[in-house]
Amino acid sequence: MAPSVSSLVGQSYDNDVAFKSALADAIGPEAAAQYESAFLTDAVDLNPTLILVGILGFVASFAISLGPVMWVLFSELFPNWIRGLAISFVGLINSAVSYIVQQVFPIELAALGAATTFAIFGIIAFVGLVFVWFVVPETKGKSLEELEAQLVKV
Repeated sequence: MAPSVSSLVGQSYDNDVAFKSALADAIGPEAAAQYESAFLTDAVDLNPTLILVGILGFVASFAISLGPVMWVLFSELFPNWIRGLAISFVGLINSAVSYIVQQVFPIELAALGAATTFAIFGIIAFVGLVFVWFVVPETKGKSLEELEAQLVKV
């Protein structure tokens, strides 16, 4: 007797992980892995306009905020004697974190689902916003020497 997905029809699931689990129970893990993409495409009702607006909003927000501004801010925050080395090190850390996120993201999606994965990234972004708001000093209108005197306590 062939496996059937009729038990899934009309059901609602809290997240994609629960749906994938029910699909594996209904048709077996091998078949579920093989046809997972097709089932998810047919089972999920997506709003492509909302997705496009979300992606464009993210790219635009990043392009006018932390994306380019951080590099200017770093050149103002680090003292002259270590600025070149410090900015290079920050670039290394930035690349390493990006690499780690790219490696962990698919694992998170599979284990936690899309909603939980993006909630984690949202929480991290909020913590970053709070950090920038309360810890990172305002540099507008200050000379590099004034900033160095304010930040370097020797």
